[in-house]
Amino acid sequence: MILNRKGIEDRNAWKGYRLPEFDIEKMRAKTAENPVWLHFGSGNIFRAFLCSAAQSLLNNGTLETGIVAAESHGTEIITECYRPHDDLCVNVTLNPDGTTDKEVLASVGESLTTEFDFARIAGIFNKPSLQMVSFTITEKGYALADAKGAEFPVVTADIASSPDEIIADMKRRAAGADHSVSAHHLMAVITALTIMRGRTSGTPLALVSMDNCSRNGEKIEKAVLGIAEAWFKAGKITSSDLAYLKEKVSYPWSMIDKITPRPDAKVEEELAKDGIDDIRPFVTPNGTYIAAFVNAERPQYLIVEDDFPNGRPALDKARGVIFTDRDTVNKTERMKVCTCLNPLHTALAIFGCLLGFTSIAAEMKDKELRTLIEKMSAREGMPVVENPGIIDPKDFLRECLEERFPNPFMPDTPQRIATDTSQKLPIRYGENFKAHIEKGDATDLVFMPLVIAGWLRYLLGVNDAGETFEPSSDPMLETARELLGSVSFGRAATESELEPILRNETFFGTDLVAAGLLPKITSYFNELNAGKGSIRSTLQKYTA
Repeated sequence: MILNRKGIEDRNAWKGYRLPEFDIEKMRAKTAENPVWLHFGSGNIFRAFLCSAAQSLLNNGTLETGIVAAESHGTEIITECYRPHDDLCVNVTLNPDGTTDKEVLASVGESLTTEFDFARIAGIFNKPSLQMVSFTITEKGYALADAKGAEFPVVTADIASSPDEIIADMKRRAAGADHSVSAHHLMAVITALTIMRGRTSGTPLALVSMDNCSRNGEKIEKAVLGIAEAWFKAGKITSSDLAYLKEKVSYPWSMIDKITPRPDAKVEEELAKDGIDDIRPFVTPNGTYIAAFVNAERPQYLIVEDDFPNGRPALDKARGVIFTDRDTVNKTERMKVCTCLNPLHTALAIFGCLLGFTSIAAEMKDKELRTLIEKMSAREGMPVVENPGIIDPKDFLRECLEERFPNPFMPDTPQRIATDTSQKLPIRYGENFKAHIEKGDATDLVFMPLVIAGWLRYLLGVNDAGETFEPSSDPMLETARELLGSVSFGRAATESELEPILRNETFFGTDLVAAGLLPKITSYFNELNAGKGSIRSTLQKYTA
């Protein structure tokens, strides 16, 4: 069984797989002629959720065009994963009962990289048919400055340039003169391309972040307008250019939720036994785990602010997709990111790494860890959550605790969830800390401060057995460790030693010292750091 367009023509060979029910060639031709949806960040959640949603609509005739998938951070996902398989992918749904649902996705109409195909990407931006450009590039992809507020050198260089110069340079590089993909910040490139669109057709456009971070639409809007306003002040663009970005371009907020682990060896083995050739996962130079298949859970949610000035695909007809107003998106996002899912995931990630777990599902069988997240969500999360109206927080939390996290067939790991923890804590914990500070009961908190103390303990890179381990990738890992100074395993820390990091609002979204939590977190940290076995004993103490 060969995973390409020719290979799936023999439908009998693919028994047990749902195959595309539309004319792939016709879809690709229509996509090339009149692209509607361009997406940057063509990794696992894009394929498991967005491509699957688009395919369901292509199958029933709701859509006629597919998604144009683009990569700006390296080329390997496109050149070594998409194109060898004619942009097809196997989507494997991992059900809690151990069964799998397998589907061949063909909803990508074209795959591109900014490094080699920039002229084509620029041409798509100029197409009046283009309604939305969406992104799953992680929260880091929108940042113009580091955690200390220092502007990245690439952004400084981009601002010193101009939209025309950036576009010309990208085209020159793509034509073969230079293939340095890090030459420009993606947000500067997107801003330049959008300004170009305004100058040509002037057709409106929606720039839609679908990243799993709070107020994601605001992040891309601030990045785009921040760069544009700097260009305007320097005389690089006109007031009409700036007006187009503010008046004709929308930046909808969204909330996305679907647990999509790295490609799993057991799933690979199952597909290989079925007879599919050449699906071995690989790791890109940027650290992305990718394969010609993707594995994910069944539950999925995409809540999007319905602000599309040039129209939009009818994604609300796909499973799990809801279009609504910004306030409802924000409430739903806060429910998930600040209370019902993400804080629980981060707690499991931190303590899972420290206790040597390699499976989230296995952690849910651990009495102390399960009790920790149950009590934290019930006592410290739910009292400050606001019901968004479209999803009941109690039902959502129950689904996470009883169905999603314990799914033994989901190969998700605390090590994956622990990636970029410093970027996640300000929202996953900071917003709830702020809510309790406003209520005046922040010093009564137990479990959220315990998780923060656990993260400080995690930064030492020593597990509960006293063995060193390598913390997951995190752009602020060394900065955090520097703030801990000489704090080390097995030695009690003083409040003055932990004060610098606990005052850092970049890490926690608020000043935890000013909130009165320095003594409590220091005490918890010292209990967790007393020696071998102290993490387990501390968890037993506070979850009893």
